[in-house]
Amino acid sequence: MNSYLFNSYLKFFWGNIDGSATTFLIMLGVILVGVAIVVGIGVFNANAIDQKRTEVINECIQLASDAQLYFRKPTSFGGGGNSFNGYKIPREYSTTEVGSFKANVTSSTEVKITGTGNEIANGTDSVKVELIVTPMDYATTIIN
Repeated sequence: MNSYLFNSYLKFFWGNIDGSATTFLIMLGVILVGVAIVVGIGVFNANAIDQKRTEVINECIQLASDAQLYFRKPTSFGGGGNSFNGYKIPREYSTTEVGSFKANVTSSTEVKITGTGNEIANGTDSVKVELIVTPMDYATTIIN
C-alpha cells in the first residue's frame, strides 16, 4: 500500500494528518502488534506446559492401574498376591515420549509412582507428578 493511499484512508477517518502523525500511528500499530505477539507466545507456552502435565498425569494413572492389577493378581500368576512388594514399572513404560516414570514401593499396600515430563516448566525444572497408589485408590500430587 503506497503512502498516498494510506494517507487518504487516514484523512477519511481522522481528517487532515501530517507526516509526523502518520509516523506516530504506524509506530503505535507496530508496538501494539509486538505486545500482542509477546502475550500470545506466553499463553501458548503456558498451555503447552499444562498439556504436558496432563499427559504425564494420564500415563501415571495408567501405571497406577497396572500396579493395582499387580496387587490383586495371585503370585502364582505373576502378581503380588495382595501386596505391592516386587512391583516394577514395565520396561516399555519406564521411558516414553511423554517422559520417564519410576515406582517406589513404600509398603505392601502403597506404591509411589513419579512421572517426570520432557517439558521444562520453571527455568530448568521439568514437569513432575507423583501418584500415591493404594489397592483401591490413588492420589495425584503435582510437584512441578
